[in-house]
Amino acid sequence: MKTFYRTHTCGELRLTHQNETVTLCGWIQRIRELKGQNFIDLRDRYGITQLVFSPQYHQELYEKSKHLQRETVIQITGKVIERFSKNLLLPTGEIEIIVQDLTVLNTAKTPPFLIENETDGSEELRMQYRYLDIRRPVLRDNLILRHKFTQAVRNYMDSQGFIEIETPVLIKSTPEGARDFVVPSRMNKGQFYALPQSPQTFKQLLMVAGMDKYFQIVKCFRDEDLRADRQPEFTQIDCEMSFVHQEDVLQTFEGLVKHLFKTLKGIEIPDLPRMTYDEAIRNYGTDKPDLRFDMKFTELNEVAKGHGFSVFDSAELVVGICAKGAGNFTRKQIDYLTNFVKKPQIGASGLVHARIESDGSIKSSVDKFYSPEQLLKWKEKCKAEPGDLILILSGNADKVRKQLSELRLEVAAQLGLRDKDKYACLWVVDFPLLEWNEEDKRWYAMHHPFTSPKKEDIHLLGVDNARVRANAYDLVINGVEIGGGSVRIHDRRLQSKMFEVLGLSQQEAEHKFGFLMNAFEYGAPPHAGCAFGLDRWVMLFAGADSIREVMAFPKNNMGRDVMIDAPSTIDDSLMQELGIQIQVEKE
Repeated sequence: MKTFYRTHTCGELRLTHQNETVTLCGWIQRIRELKGQNFIDLRDRYGITQLVFSPQYHQELYEKSKHLQRETVIQITGKVIERFSKNLLLPTGEIEIIVQDLTVLNTAKTPPFLIENETDGSEELRMQYRYLDIRRPVLRDNLILRHKFTQAVRNYMDSQGFIEIETPVLIKSTPEGARDFVVPSRMNKGQFYALPQSPQTFKQLLMVAGMDKYFQIVKCFRDEDLRADRQPEFTQIDCEMSFVHQEDVLQTFEGLVKHLFKTLKGIEIPDLPRMTYDEAIRNYGTDKPDLRFDMKFTELNEVAKGHGFSVFDSAELVVGICAKGAGNFTRKQIDYLTNFVKKPQIGASGLVHARIESDGSIKSSVDKFYSPEQLLKWKEKCKAEPGDLILILSGNADKVRKQLSELRLEVAAQLGLRDKDKYACLWVVDFPLLEWNEEDKRWYAMHHPFTSPKKEDIHLLGVDNARVRANAYDLVINGVEIGGGSVRIHDRRLQSKMFEVLGLSQQEAEHKFGFLMNAFEYGAPPHAGCAFGLDRWVMLFAGADSIREVMAFPKNNMGRDVMIDAPSTIDDSLMQELGIQIQVEKE
C-alpha cells in the first residue's frame, strides 16, 4: 500500500534518475498519440514530465489512457528511461516515464481556455477562472517571483536593523488623498472604520514610540479610478526611520534597489542619479522620466517664434525632441504620430516635424514660413544629425510639456528603445510641497500633509506657497513611479501651520489628527520614511504590462472580482444589524 502521493515533482527528474521507479502527481497538460503509444505531459508547479503509455509494456493502462482528458489530476508510478526524442527546452526533456500504475485522483471538465502561455482566453474570462489561469506557467512564475521578491526585501531590511511591525487594518477616515473604503461598525451604529490608504500615521507613531527602524509589507486600499498599474487593494513596502536626514534615507533604500536587482535579476545597478522635480519637468515633461533613452526636450522659442507662423507665434512654449535615426519614418508613421498627439487624452492640436537629410540640410512640414538658414538653427538647437527627426509641439507651457512627454514615450516605443530587459533608476527630489486646486480654490499637499518643507523654505509657508519645496523624493524605474517618501514634520507647531495652509480649522485638525499631534508633545524624534509599490516593482521585474499579471486574485478595471462576484449585496438582516438604511429612489 502506498504511503505517499509522490516521490518526486514533475520538474526534478533527470538522466541521473534513469531506471528508478518513481511516483508523480499532477495535471494533464496535453495528450498525444504517436506510433501506437500515448504520450502525456504531466504538469505541477515545478515543471512538466512526459509519460508514456504503451501496449508494449501495459495494454490495460494504454487503453485506460485513451479516456483521460486535459487537466485531469492523476497519480502515476513508473520507470524513468532516457527519452529517444529529447526536448532540450525542458529541464526534464532528456527523460520520460514508462507508466506502470495509474490512479485518477480527480476528473476535470474541459477548461474554458487553453492553459498555455499563449492562451486563447480573454483577460475577463481568465480572471473569472483565475484558479485555472494561475496554472499557466507565466502566471505561476510571476507569483513565484513575487514570493522571492518579498523574501529578498525582508532579508535586506533585517540586515539593516529594521523591525517588521503590523499596523491596524480598521482605522479612522482622513480627509486627504484618495477616497477611503469604509466599514460599518455593528457595535457603534452610525460610525465607520476606514481601510488604510497607507499606514502613514501609525508608522510615525512607532517612531515616537522609539522603534527607530520600522518596515512592513502591507495591504493598502484606495477607492480610485483604476488602470494598468492601479488596483483598489495593493501591497506596499512601507518603511520609517528615526534620527535621519533625507540623504540617510536615499542611501539606505538605494541599497535595497541594488540588493533586489542583484539578488533577483543578477544585475549590478550603478549609483542612482538624482534629478530635481523642476529638471524632470523641464527636460522630460514628467516627474517620472524614462531614462533608458535620451530624447531630452529642447525649448525652441527663440528660433521658432517671430517668423509668421501663427501657431508658434501665439504659443507660450515651442518645444521639441530629436528622435535619433527616425529620419526614415514614412509619411504613414508621421501621420500616426500626428493622430496620436491629437487624441483627446493627449490634447495637442497638431505636430510639426523636420527631417535632417543626409547632406545635413533640413526639410520641415512648415518650410514656407522659414528660410533654410532659419531651419538650420532648429537643427543646431536640437543637436540633430543626418538621419534624425525633430518633432515639435507648441501651446500652454504646462500642457505642451505633458503632451510632448507622451509623444516622447510613443516615439521611443516605435524605435524599440523601451527595452524591458534594460533598467534605468533614479531619484526625483525637491518636489513642490503644495499644489493649488483651481476648482476648490485651495491648496493640497502634493504628497501628504505630514511632509516637511525644506528647512530653507519654511519661512515661505503661508506666504508664497507655490515656492515651498518639499523634503520629498520618489524612486523612478523605467518611467514608472515605484514609490517615494519624505522627511516628516515632527514639530506640533509646524504641523499645525501645515494644516492651516491646507484649509483645516483647528477643530478639524484636532478631530482628524489629534492623536498624532498629541504624540508630538511627548518627544517626537526627527524621522523620515518611504513606501514602495511592491506590485509595480514585481511587474517591472516580470516584464509584465499590468500589475494584474503579478497578483494572485486581482480586480478588473471596474474594481470587481469577477471570480467570486464581489462587491455584492448583503442580507437585509445584516444591514439592519449594522444600522444601515438604503433609500431607493421612486421612478
